[in-house]
Amino acid sequence: MRRHQPDYVFLVIVGTLLVFGLAMLLSASSVLGKQKFDDIYYYFKHQLVSLGFGGFFFLVAYYCYYRFFQKMSLVLLIANIILLILVFTPFGVTAGGATRWLRLGPLMFQPAELLKFTFIIYIAAFFGARAKKSQSIKEGLLPFLIVMGLIAGLLLKQPATAIFALIVIATLFMYFVGGARLHHLLFTALLIGLILALVVMVTPYRKDRLLTYFNPDSDPQGKGYHINQALIALGSGGMFGIGFGNSRAKTSYLPEPIGDSIFALVAEELGFVGAALLIGLFLLLLVRGFKIARDAPDSFSALATTGMISTIVLQGFINIGAISGLLPLTGLPLPFISYGGTSLIVVLACTGFVANVSRYTVR
Repeated sequence: MRRHQPDYVFLVIVGTLLVFGLAMLLSASSVLGKQKFDDIYYYFKHQLVSLGFGGFFFLVAYYCYYRFFQKMSLVLLIANIILLILVFTPFGVTAGGATRWLRLGPLMFQPAELLKFTFIIYIAAFFGARAKKSQSIKEGLLPFLIVMGLIAGLLLKQPATAIFALIVIATLFMYFVGGARLHHLLFTALLIGLILALVVMVTPYRKDRLLTYFNPDSDPQGKGYHINQALIALGSGGMFGIGFGNSRAKTSYLPEPIGDSIFALVAEELGFVGAALLIGLFLLLLVRGFKIARDAPDSFSALATTGMISTIVLQGFINIGAISGLLPLTGLPLPFISYGGTSLIVVLACTGFVANVSRYTVR
């Protein structure tokens, strides 16, 4: 198989998102860094460290022959499942009422985030090698549901419901692209949807988030505080924003200004134009990524590329939709933009893999 130059347009889009994200994080984190650590660059410097690690994994995913990941797919998934189980041992770290973090020596990370790479690779390898069997219940649907059920149990126990829902949507799309029968796909979507609905209704904090979404003004100083302050920040930017670094929301009243609320600061400081530019970059990433998937040399690389690009862009739109009041708040970070080591590293690993596949596309 002949190798050629990568898709430079795709790489430019990724690089632009990274630069945009670093600039916005520098602005969003300055006040918080000063208040907590007396260093306005504290979070920015830590994000640069994460970017360094992410760059390393980008290069690994880029330079390793892409079929190596196909061969290692089961090993990668098993290793990830072991890490998810370790979260519930003394190595696990509980924060904010959730046990999602794992501390191994000097390293602390979220194993659930790694599924955006390992599980996508496994599903792509599974259906890529079984294109015809994906239409079978015994050899396609049933194994898919078993693995999905195991992942669901581990993620919902943490809880990491939003990550689970994100991975479910992306892998169902891969299942469809991989040749699944429509009624198998609908049955799986309905089953998982019912499970998620049941989980939401029997856990108070998830139920509160859903009720707040339908009526954010019912408790504006309590459960509805986050979304109401985010909407105020979004609306105060107008067409062109109040200026880079001039956000008022980040100084006191907006929760998670460097996390899942950072899009509100983008709209406040850069206005509708800046927010539209960011959304446009995600759309370009989607279009270019799907073009690479369309021209991929085999079904494994096509499915893996589809899954990874879908996961990144879908997460971005879920975050933007939640902060804009169009969806319930999920806590998912905005890819490339929000502060967070594990998330950024995984996103870069995924984009490195996609760039790798772009070197082997059939023209």
